[in-house]
Amino acid sequence: MIHRWSIARRLFVANLLIVVSFIAIGGTAAYVDARDRTYEEAGRRMQGVAASIAANPLVLQAAATSNPSALLQPYAKDVTAAAGVDFITIMAPDRTRWTHPRDEELGRPYIGSIDAALQGRTFTEVTAGTLGPSVRTIVPVKDGAGAVKALVAVGVTVRSVDVAFEGRLPVLLALGMALLAGGSLASWLLGRYLRRVTLGWGPEQLAQLFAYYESVLHSVREGLILIDARKRVVMYNDQAAELLGLRETGSNDPTRPPSLAELPLDSELRSLFDSGRTTKDEMVLTGSRVLVVNQGPAKGPESPGTRGKIPVYGTVATLRDRTEIEALGNELQTMQTLSDALRAQTHEHANRLHTMVSLLELGRTGEALDYATQDLALSQQLTDDMVNSINEPVLAALVMGKVAEAHERGVQLELSTLGSGAAPGVAVQDLVTILGNLLDNAIDAAADAPPPRRVELTLEADEEGLDLAVNDSGKPIDPADSEKILRHGFSTKPAGSGGRGIGLALVRQAVQRLGGTLAINGRRGAKFEVFLPAAVSAEKEHRQ
Repeated sequence: MIHRWSIARRLFVANLLIVVSFIAIGGTAAYVDARDRTYEEAGRRMQGVAASIAANPLVLQAAATSNPSALLQPYAKDVTAAAGVDFITIMAPDRTRWTHPRDEELGRPYIGSIDAALQGRTFTEVTAGTLGPSVRTIVPVKDGAGAVKALVAVGVTVRSVDVAFEGRLPVLLALGMALLAGGSLASWLLGRYLRRVTLGWGPEQLAQLFAYYESVLHSVREGLILIDARKRVVMYNDQAAELLGLRETGSNDPTRPPSLAELPLDSELRSLFDSGRTTKDEMVLTGSRVLVVNQGPAKGPESPGTRGKIPVYGTVATLRDRTEIEALGNELQTMQTLSDALRAQTHEHANRLHTMVSLLELGRTGEALDYATQDLALSQQLTDDMVNSINEPVLAALVMGKVAEAHERGVQLELSTLGSGAAPGVAVQDLVTILGNLLDNAIDAAADAPPPRRVELTLEADEEGLDLAVNDSGKPIDPADSEKILRHGFSTKPAGSGGRGIGLALVRQAVQRLGGTLAINGRRGAKFEVFLPAAVSAEKEHRQ
């Protein structure tokens, strides 16, 4: 049954038991202390009354007579009534009573200890007498020579003392009840708060839920990162650590989670996390990866205590790696480019065949032969130029396809090369990504500009690497946009043109991954200059 209790109920019951135990122990100690103090106060009061009576000369005078009771008994009763004591007994040194509240006890021996008083000392004791247990003080009556001539015993019964003490009990009981009520109220308020923040769950349920969450975080294939309202990374799973490179970073103190500024995040990704804005399937380029990010507010559960206001604790973001998909997309784009080139060439070839067939039908055989010869020579020359300039067949096919595409759109694509036209050790997929996107942007810009529409491609390769430059006759790039244009999502194309803001971002990512440089010159048209260093082979590095 206890295992089903919530943390709030357990805390309330535990705190209530502690308060009750504290009140019981403290109340008992206060009770005993108050009782002892009451007895001490009674003893001091009896001592004062007894000392006053012993100092009265009447007592010595009466002690010297043959019948001391005749003088002292009325006096003792008057003082008893005036002082509020239960009895005053004046006796001879041999214990013979001269005064007593009961007249029948006169002349009988005093019951109690008088040894200390006979030695001239005052003492107080609690003992049983004819009136029952009492608190009494005995004071010696001395003459001028210091001899003890009589003894004065003044006392109050224990019942009278207890009655006076019981008058203080309501205060003690009220104090205990106030402590109990205050402790119960504090426990209830704290329990109400815990019930709200823990949703009424017990520690076993929370531990089980935490174990479930831990297993989910470590098993999911998506990266998950939680950022609180103070821009601190409070949690991320294994996949997020792998995607963002966070395994050896951050604070080792779980009570001080690292801030976004302390983590080695790309500026674009850090800005997205820092903004806290809601995103859905937004692509972000970071390092050598292309990530798809979904981000939204981390809202707490709605409970009666929130009064309709759902608390927001920060943001939660999920990350998916799309690098391989983008690589496949680039390859598909390359195939699409080659397909478009073949389509353009087929269309152009069909026009030429129609021209030659028409010349033959008109009976102009010689002119048809001359036209076919010239067309074959031009086609062969273009093919020979590409093969001789670019050793890489895939890259040569890409450029040929772009030449045909540019020609179809009314743009003249010119190629000039020096060397092999390919950087040693650089993957052809990266070259296709860089060159294909640069040529696409250049052809688009030139096609939208007034004549003459031209795109110049320059390739220069040597042992150090590959220099390539793409220059178009389109609109110059605003210097203020030279940095923005390389960011993912930024585009100078009109809205709705499709494929906005991804091509140049992929170019920048590929160049950075290969350790190259990218420069933009926007004085006449747009000119993109890229340098890709050649990869050093293991054999060459060993010789060095």
